[in-house]
Amino acid sequence: MKTKRLVFIGVGGQGNLLASRLLGEAALSMNIPAVVSEIHGMAQRGG
Repeated sequence: MKTKRLVFIGVGGQGNLLASRLLGEAALSMNIPAVVSEIHGMAQRGG
């Protein structure tokens, strides 16, 4: 199987986490390997 990458980029409140989780879970349910990650900026960390 050919490797594909899909990247969701945006700021808080745009539904990026929900979209990436839904896509990741859908892929896993079809036995397709998936990795979901999130990065929080300094504003969300209290910095």
